[in-house]
Amino acid sequence: MMMRAQADYSYRNDADVPAFADDRPLIVFDGECVFCSGWVKFALKHDKQQRYRFLAAQTPLGEALYRHYGLHARDYETNILIENGRAFFKSDGSIRMVAGLGFPYSLVKILRLLPRRAADALYEFIARNRLKIAGRQSCMVPTPEQRRRFIT
Repeated sequence: MMMRAQADYSYRNDADVPAFADDRPLIVFDGECVFCSGWVKFALKHDKQQRYRFLAAQTPLGEALYRHYGLHARDYETNILIENGRAFFKSDGSIRMVAGLGFPYSLVKILRLLPRRAADALYEFIARNRLKIAGRQSCMVPTPEQRRRFIT
């Protein structure tokens, strides 16, 4: 499936997407992928401002958001960053996520100089092979302190 561009906060008008707190950036990730869960653990550790909330794609809300944006609700080949009501995917979403962690991670913005097609091709290669690279696991279990940053 292809990602569909949507108006900001368009999910609020989609009856199939349950209401959720969208006052902070939300990262929707494959909760069964070691690679993706590793990224979430990294973000939790380095997100000193606690900007991000997290949502496993395998939840009803996660699946609804994937469908809303025209993505396959069971083939999680891109994380979704929802920030200020707008969704970002693939390399753009990843660069924004890392940059949002603050300095020195914000230096990743230099990758925006790469042509989008090349950056997305690299992202897609890693996404397609992420389970071969890192494998599957059961969903990440956040600590009690981290749990409040997850939407379930």
